Parts: sequence; C-alpha cells; structure tokens
Amino acid sequence: VSVEQVLNPKLKGKPVIVGGDPESRGVVASASYEARPFGIHAGMPLSRARRLCPQAILIRANFSRYKDASSKFMKILGHFSPYIEPLGLDEAYLDVTGCEEPYGSPRQLGLAMKERICKELELTASVGIATCKVVAKIASDLCKPDGLLQIAPGGEQAFLNPLPVARLPGVGDKTEQSLKEMRITTIGDLASLPLDMVKRRFGTLGVAIHSYARGMDNREVEAPGEAKSISQQLTFARDTLDRNFLEATLHNLCQEVCQELRSQDKRAKCVAIRLRYADFKTITRQVVLIEASDVTQVVFTTAQQLLSKALAKQEKPIRLIGIRISSLVGEEKQLSMFDPGTEKPEHLDKAIDRIRKKYGSKAIKTGNGIFPENS
Repeated sequence: VSVEQVLNPKLKGKPVIVGGDPESRGVVASASYEARPFGIHAGMPLSRARRLCPQAILIRANFSRYKDASSKFMKILGHFSPYIEPLGLDEAYLDVTGCEEPYGSPRQLGLAMKERICKELELTASVGIATCKVVAKIASDLCKPDGLLQIAPGGEQAFLNPLPVARLPGVGDKTEQSLKEMRITTIGDLASLPLDMVKRRFGTLGVAIHSYARGMDNREVEAPGEAKSISQQLTFARDTLDRNFLEATLHNLCQEVCQELRSQDKRAKCVAIRLRYADFKTITRQVVLIEASDVTQVVFTTAQQLLSKALAKQEKPIRLIGIRISSLVGEEKQLSMFDPGTEKPEHLDKAIDRIRKKYGSKAIKTGNGIFPENS
C-alpha cells in the first residue's frame, strides 16, 4: 500500500486495499491504516473486505513494484550495518553493535535510517531497538507506522509484562486460546509460569515462548542462504581470570577461524567475542572493521580490544571464550597506495597455512599462542 501511495499520492489518507482478483478467490495482500479500523487485514478474502468497507479503493497487486522498492530498502539498511536478516519484503533485523558510533547512539542511528528511507523512497518505517530480536520486533510493531521505540537494557521484562500474550512471535490463535484456558492473557502472566508447566503443555514451542516472555532471545542476526559467519569457542576446565591465558586462547581461536576464512577465499567485516562467566551469564561484544580482512593479527587485535573492554567492565571468572567473524565478503580488496607493508601479514598467514596443511596444525605456532601454566 505504501508503494502504491507513493506512485499515486491521491491514495494517501484513504482506505486502500492491495490484493488479487475480487471476482475470484483473491485475498487481501495489504491494507492501509485507514482501512484497518473496518476489520480488514492481510489474508482476508477480498469479497469479505469489500463488504466490510465498500468505499475502500482496491488495487491489483503488482509484486515487481514491491520487489523493486524492497531491494532499494534493503540496500539502504546495508549502509547502516553489514549484518542484516531480511524478513519478507519490508522488514529486517539489523545487528548494529559497533555501527552506532558515527551517529552517537543506536537511537540516532535509527532516526538517521528513517530519515534516509523517507528521503530516498518516500516511505515511512518503524524502528524497534532492543538487546534481542523478540523485544526489538515487538517494539517495532507497537510504534507503527512511523515511530521509533527503544527498550533500555534491563527494561525488557517491564516493557513486555502488560502486553497481550498474542504479541509474542509464535503465539497464534490456537496457542492464544490454550493460554486463555490457563488464565494467561498477558506476557507477564506467561513469564510467571514455571517452565516445566509450559513445556508440558506446548513442547518445544512452550520453551521458546516462555523464554521470549522473559525478554530472553539468544538468536543471532543471520543472513539467509550461504553461511555468513565462522566461529570457534572453548570451555575451560577451570574458570579463570588469567588475562595472559585468555588472550593466548583467543589468539589460537582467531588463528583457527581465519585459516578457515582464507580457505573459503573470504574476508570478514565483523568481529565478535563471546564470554560466559562462572555464573553462566553470557555476553557478546562485536565491532565492524573499517575494511574487511582475513589477516589473523587484524582479527586478533580487534578481539583483544573487545576482551579488554569486557574485562574492565566486569571482572568475573570466565568459563568459556569464543570468537565469531561474520559479514563475509569476497577476497577482492582495495590496495593501499601509501602502506604497501600491510600485505606482509597476509603473506605470512598464507605461508603458515601451507605449512600446517602439509605438516599438521601443531607444526608451527606463534608467540601469542603459547599457553601459560593454566592450560
């Protein structure tokens, strides 16, 4: 509908329905906000929609137009973060960790994104900002059609509690009815139930929606199709705060993922570390590189900086450390005119790769990878 209103501004502010053939068994593909108070929604038979709102303007769907707008929309999003997971034509998750600095904050980034979509496509967009997918999705839904809603870290539960349980992804009509039979009407009601009870009633779906109701969602933002990330992690035999040991372990993990990266003729744009503390609390910290790289030292230096910041903020024994490189691109790169020495680490990495391939992974080690006694 938004695309049709851009093409024909006279449609703005009017009840508009985009769908199939009303003379056959066509259904509503989309309805303007002016049509929705009449009870019209996507998936409804067009014959019923016309009875509910006879004055609605009906437009036959033209998906080539919408795909073109979607392509331009996703391209704009790509300027704000390389880490995108599209959802259909008009929605996407973005992981903007490390991308917000040029704008000052995630909120300013969101506002800049909305402004650019409006300026270039003449379309409005709603933006939900949160620490996980499920909360960001619900926040975005609540501030449609042209809003921005940010949920502060730690405020997820208070935000979700009063909302109808049907707001949770995965809670359809049947699940909602079953929850009502259990006298569960709000997300807070669901969050307060014992997990075992929800699991017995709904199985694996119950585990997921119970976690979502508590504002917990560990799903990462992942592009569809080809694998877009490479990761390695290690759980220690004993929890540790030995910084030298942690850095040595991290370096070894960086070597492994970068060797795999080079074997795929790829470079990575995003570097992330994962830490799990002795109390099982798990955090992820990531940053976007100025230029995609497959050089072990570049990835390790970036990961080392993320580790230093995490240790400075929270000094607790660590039981697991991991590295993930993502937003993979082809091997092509822009050569530097002023610093030809930057190619030396790349040649060194490839030489080490050849030695390890011929003589085994332990045939050669770098100084960073020699573990102290804690190993």
